[in-house]
Amino acid sequence: MDDSNHLFKDRLDKIKQWLIDSPYPNNFSRTTEAAEIPSLYQLGNVEKSYSLAGRLKAKRVMGKSSFFVLEDYSGTIQLYLSHAVLENYDSCVHFDVGDIVGVQGTIFVTKTGEVSLKITFCQLLSKCLIPLPEKYHGLKDEELRVRKRYLDLIMSSERRNLFKTRSSIVTEVRDYLHSLGFLEVETPMMHPIAGGASAKPFVTFHNELEQEMFLRVAPELYLKRLIVGGFEKVFELNRNFRNEGVSTRHNPEFTMVEMYQAYADFNVMMDLCESLFAHVIKKCTTQSLGQTPLFPCRRVTMEETVETACPTLIGKTRDTQALLSYCLTQAIPVESHWGSGKLLCEIFEKKVEHTLQAPTFVTHYPLEVSPLARTNDDDQEVTDRFEFFIGGREIANGFSELNNPIDQENRFKLQQRLKETGDSEAMPFDQDYITALQYAMPPTAGMGIGIDRLVMVLTNSPSIRDVILFPLVRQDQS
Repeated sequence: MDDSNHLFKDRLDKIKQWLIDSPYPNNFSRTTEAAEIPSLYQLGNVEKSYSLAGRLKAKRVMGKSSFFVLEDYSGTIQLYLSHAVLENYDSCVHFDVGDIVGVQGTIFVTKTGEVSLKITFCQLLSKCLIPLPEKYHGLKDEELRVRKRYLDLIMSSERRNLFKTRSSIVTEVRDYLHSLGFLEVETPMMHPIAGGASAKPFVTFHNELEQEMFLRVAPELYLKRLIVGGFEKVFELNRNFRNEGVSTRHNPEFTMVEMYQAYADFNVMMDLCESLFAHVIKKCTTQSLGQTPLFPCRRVTMEETVETACPTLIGKTRDTQALLSYCLTQAIPVESHWGSGKLLCEIFEKKVEHTLQAPTFVTHYPLEVSPLARTNDDDQEVTDRFEFFIGGREIANGFSELNNPIDQENRFKLQQRLKETGDSEAMPFDQDYITALQYAMPPTAGMGIGIDRLVMVLTNSPSIRDVILFPLVRQDQS
């Protein structure tokens, strides 16, 4: 029998013996948290008895006295157990690291000056049967940290703090939009038509309706229906699903906040993006950017960025053959049905995107890759669209919305033809959305912000898996 099996059996025997005398407790009344004890000591509250509960993270038994370290959601505190004071001391010293315990005691300071709790009552609340990883080595296996996030969180206060920061970021995004008069709404997760973005959907089937359904790739078309209906500022913070690759920047299930404002254009959305980011950075205690980025951010067209990065394409950013030749010489994969707009975007993604470290708005995306965006008044080949980049990552996407139903219908028809020629990400035709536009949608601008990528930037996390509690992983076959 190896050591792990021996330890498991030893702990299993302990829990069986424990259950002879008492069942698993179903409650424990706490009066304070671990992190509050030093402050209570500073206030002179040393006579009062306090109750805490948490996980035993370390123990040092020295005959008739012992020191434990208890950790709860707030932090850690040292416990002092004495045979002379604690009635069940002999049982407590057999508690294992990892066990959940409840204690009661008074505050004192040890000879080494550490604020601690002198325990007068100690109760086992839940037994940890599997030994925790060794403290000083922690949980180093990245794959195991993702597969067993509960163990990762047990072992790493830094990881717990990261997800606390994520929660704060989400709260600040929501509160800021509320403060500007945006109405938070909920739209369907299952769509009869996989619209709202150029992406490959997850497909399911509704038995009662006897029809194919799609997990949403974006809430865009439903939110814009609400603009038609008379709501002038709406947003939704929720999950989207795209049946695409898994990487350090992509998870098939991801969180996005998407917002729409009537009587606004893409310039208003860029301003909103800047103010929202400045607010979140100020409110959330993050250090990844070194300092709050200076606003307003740089705004540059996609064609300008490509010409700067690829001087051979100066003056040729709309020349399909020149772009195709460049892609071939640079080993950039292309498809036969792509026009100059799509080719330009591919070059941008491969040659420019990773260089955009400082906060930057890239504007005026080609019409070909922007089927829902309004065309620019001065240049009908590009749209009033932007993407926002920080640290080489796209964080937000927004544009002036196309509210001309005739133009939108023609765009959908073009997307339908692309789908028929093999473009799996082309947007399907949505007749009901066209009908909604025919009732008149006011001039509108919208923006979507990827929450996972935003958290990556603000916590200096290299992978999207680091900021999602339970990212998608291949099923363990072991």
